[in-house]
Amino acid sequence: MDPHHRRLAQFSHLVGSGETAKVTGPLRLGIDLGTGNIVLAVADLHGQPVAGAWRSSTVVRDGIVVDWLGAVRTVQQLLAELQAKLNHEFNSAAIAVPPGIDKATARIFSNVVEACQLSVAEIVDEPVAAARALGIRSGAVIDVGHGTTGVSILADGNCVVSDDEPTGGHHMTLVLSGALGLDYDTAETLKKDPAESKLVFGLIRPTMEKMASIAKRILAGREVDQVFLVGGATSFPESTRVFSAVLGRPVEAPAHPLFPTPLGTALKGQP
Repeated sequence: MDPHHRRLAQFSHLVGSGETAKVTGPLRLGIDLGTGNIVLAVADLHGQPVAGAWRSSTVVRDGIVVDWLGAVRTVQQLLAELQAKLNHEFNSAAIAVPPGIDKATARIFSNVVEACQLSVAEIVDEPVAAARALGIRSGAVIDVGHGTTGVSILADGNCVVSDDEPTGGHHMTLVLSGALGLDYDTAETLKKDPAESKLVFGLIRPTMEKMASIAKRILAGREVDQVFLVGGATSFPESTRVFSAVLGRPVEAPAHPLFPTPLGTALKGQP
């Protein structure tokens, strides 16, 4: 297994099990305020995951923090859990933000960090954070979250294009809710049920094709060697085939698409 994918698998295990890895030195904290989940990641300065915690959340919508107090409380709870497990108090954290947002909107994300008595170590675009976790220095990262589809193009480790549009897993859930006559929460649960994957994907495929079309528009006319797909909304096995068909090129995806962004946020700029 590629070392970056092995690292991602290790982080996924830590989040799922609640375990912590051995601490060998200074730690770095990353916070990802997603539309569907809030994830905190801890890594050491060698880029190895140490711990993680997550909670379902709806504090962000279409790339904007709509429940500031809810975001602060959730981060505080997760932070307290991690600090207790690690016997370590954090003073700073990096924060992931949707690509293309203005400074005022990014400042609201930073305010959440500061309200938790943490200084902001770094503000990083979500697809750029995902690229760090996957060890990508050049190529395109398509990050399909619960609320938005973001695309970043990197060249030699630098982001040269970053953009997003408000279409994501939330819109898939709305489609399921309308098609099957379900309330939103029931439709969201159905969407995440592996046993119902075939039924669900048949209904949400047009929405995913729209997401792929967003990426195609952003990538149009640009030289990109590799395209990577991340984000919880791409957990369906068929996701890469849909994006590949619309883009007309191969698309790669990690085995744990929800976690590249939070893990990459905790990494200090190194692949």
